Amino acid sequence: MAFYHALQVEEERCIGCSRCMKICPTEAIRIHGGKAAIQEHRCIDCGKCYEVCPAQSISIKDDDFEMFRRYPHSVALLPAVFMGQFPDEISVSKVYATLYELGFAHVMEVESAASIYRDVKEKYAREHTDIRPLISSFCPAIVRLIQIKYPSLTENIMPIKVPLDISAMYALQELLSRGIPREEIGLFYITPCAAKVSAVKAPVGEEKSIIDGVINMNMLFNRVYKQIKDNGKNHQYPPLTRQRLSADAILSTLTNGERRICTAKRSYSIDGIENVMDFLDKLENDEVEGVEFLELRACDQSCAGALLSCDNRFLCGERMYARARKAAERERNGEMPRDREMEKYKEYLVENAFVDEVQPRSMLILDEDRKKAFEKMEKIEKMKEHLPQIDCGVCGAPTCEAFATDVVCGQADLHQCVFYRLHLEAKGKMTLHEGRTNMYSVWGDDRISGEIEV
Repeated sequence: MAFYHALQVEEERCIGCSRCMKICPTEAIRIHGGKAAIQEHRCIDCGKCYEVCPAQSISIKDDDFEMFRRYPHSVALLPAVFMGQFPDEISVSKVYATLYELGFAHVMEVESAASIYRDVKEKYAREHTDIRPLISSFCPAIVRLIQIKYPSLTENIMPIKVPLDISAMYALQELLSRGIPREEIGLFYITPCAAKVSAVKAPVGEEKSIIDGVINMNMLFNRVYKQIKDNGKNHQYPPLTRQRLSADAILSTLTNGERRICTAKRSYSIDGIENVMDFLDKLENDEVEGVEFLELRACDQSCAGALLSCDNRFLCGERMYARARKAAERERNGEMPRDREMEKYKEYLVENAFVDEVQPRSMLILDEDRKKAFEKMEKIEKMKEHLPQIDCGVCGAPTCEAFATDVVCGQADLHQCVFYRLHLEAKGKMTLHEGRTNMYSVWGDDRISGEIEV
């Protein structure tokens, strides 16, 4: 079974530098013919490759921005970090008003569902006391990471819809209750990352998402910011008439956002894919005990540090904390946050917030026949013993182990190892021309042109 992937390599731009191959946490990238190639069964859409590509050859597949105009009742589902991209002088009211000016009929921040999401998690925790630690399903890159790299932990992932999906359900029900036909309602998520594109296009635990499209947050930020600048300082914006988010809802997207309001006695909040993998290694090896809840996020500073953020993650976080302090002050003065609007649909939302259990997905099936799979596993181990184990990457694979696996599975040629080629050339079993041809098959034939003067 193949994953849907939002990340894709634009070969005409790729320079085959191998930075993406070296940084990928699941070893999902190889170099073939001088170009990067993503192995889809390994990719989790974390976006580490996107961040380091010097040629900007890795892009994110999202939907056409103009798509929302097809729907008379288009809903912009915003992550709270979208507001954190704007400088202090641009208020939330200005951003909402500008989104209406751009053509959206409705605007809603998905963290409006934070309190419902918390209640659903607590309900699940009470009903499943035999499963610990419970792992948040909030970050789709982490869900995929566990599916393919830590399959024994998939049962620990809470099979619950995230605030985005719960907010989308609420928006849809609210508009339907007004007599608006479903075909006139368009739900569009403004995504801060690639993994959430994939989560909408191919949700884990359910067949189809009710969200109709996904819009690049970076692109929308630039449109909104330009519109505000073009409007000028004297432009009159209508006040924000709808209730605002609560402090807890605003902070729920940041690192420690879930953990700070959970009731678990012992819990951890871990961000950064490398930090998450280090902890999951220990958890899978039974080196950690007594933990009840894990909030795991692939990006540093969580969604504030996502791929499509436009500003520094720490500045974004600072603005969100400042906004949360103001929200807390309004709550103390008796203002009801927008989160409470969902109370009238709470029973419906809670009942429909669960999905099917998360299933493990293999990074690589060596063979459908178990006997042949074990034979291939033994071949891989034997081959590793003879490889240099320096993980140089010259073969086009990130590590010697990955290269051995590729060779045994027929996806690479043993002669692509530069050390093995030198061995064969020294023994007279391979000519220089043959060795050069193998090198070209990985890196292309235009890496060096002419002699280099020293």
